[in-house]
Amino acid sequence: MTEAALPAGRRGRSRDAAGSRADGFGTLGYGVEITSDWARAVAGWTGAPTPFQDPVWIETWYESLRGRAGLTPLLVTARDTATGALALHLPLVIDETGRRRIIAFADFGLTDYNAPLLGPASPQDHAGALELWQAIRRALPRADLLSLRKMPARLADGPNPLALLRGACPCPLNGNEVRTGEDWEAYHRSLAKTVRKELERSWRVFSREPETRFGIVTDQGEAQRVLEIMARQQEARMRSLGADYRLDEAEFDAFYRRLVEKGLGSGYAIVSALTAGDEVVAALLGIRDAGTYVMIRISNAGEPWSHCSPGRLVIDKTMEALHAEGCRSFDFSIGDYDYKRRFKVEPLALVDLTLPLGWRGLKGAARAKLVSTLRRYPALDRRVRDMACRAIVFWRERRA
Repeated sequence: MTEAALPAGRRGRSRDAAGSRADGFGTLGYGVEITSDWARAVAGWTGAPTPFQDPVWIETWYESLRGRAGLTPLLVTARDTATGALALHLPLVIDETGRRRIIAFADFGLTDYNAPLLGPASPQDHAGALELWQAIRRALPRADLLSLRKMPARLADGPNPLALLRGACPCPLNGNEVRTGEDWEAYHRSLAKTVRKELERSWRVFSREPETRFGIVTDQGEAQRVLEIMARQQEARMRSLGADYRLDEAEFDAFYRRLVEKGLGSGYAIVSALTAGDEVVAALLGIRDAGTYVMIRISNAGEPWSHCSPGRLVIDKTMEALHAEGCRSFDFSIGDYDYKRRFKVEPLALVDLTLPLGWRGLKGAARAKLVSTLRRYPALDRRVRDMACRAIVFWRERRA
């Protein structure tokens, strides 16, 4: 057990792998270790269920956001007390950026899919998941709310034990996945005729321009240049829409730069681009784990190139290139956008687990439950949102 790096007053109780004990809930079968030191935890960090749990992603996240005020790393490991076998690793943080102290995944809007890393001692049913959660709960530092969002219900190694707990609810967001199969041409022919013809037309139009090409970027210097241009293009686009944009903040910018720096050479970080000479017409950043590729950032140069739909085109060409290298699963990540449906994505259901850890967390847990319930009734959800918007407008007009 390592607690030295946790702030004073926030240290949780824990038991090491040999320290099970009996209490009102029976004999606890799991020992829990908590540390804020990634270097200590990474030694056993294997078997990432999604590319977002790869050590490169997790390490880069902690390195880039460790200086952000209000965030404290919280790495949880649970093992079977009898055998020492791993049950799970959890990459968490204590988030005090708001009025409540929240225990959450190392996410902060950067990680699309959150999940524990499972070991052979991970429980397979509700009773086992509850026993594991009780052991973890006793070891956690003091907090108001547990907010574990955007989790797959099932992982490669079995059910997600956190999704088996009472209180787990459907997430308002979902993933978007395409499985192409072995034959790229067959997948492409399966697209709607209008979509396929538009992609073919866009490539012909783009290719007629001087010095145009598509490529996967392998040079680190060029990848960083493309990433910088991508950031500028994306910011300009979001500002023009009046959307809240945060990726230009220092910690987020550092995260993506470090991610490419650490992951480009191994093929984990994939930078692809459409270029015309030195101009970046469209760029796409993704992460890859064996046969799975996940898109995480995309941008394009805007109006001057809109006649050849560069955003959809860079996706199509990237998928084709990576399919030739063995990728068969292409994940468009979270966000329900029309362009994703054109590629025949299938929704990937996700779950949230929001539990109060103190009285100050009751309101947040109740709100999360309400949002999840409304999502199951779209018509009611729309009515509630409409009423909320009308109420906001009413009070703004009264104040004016």
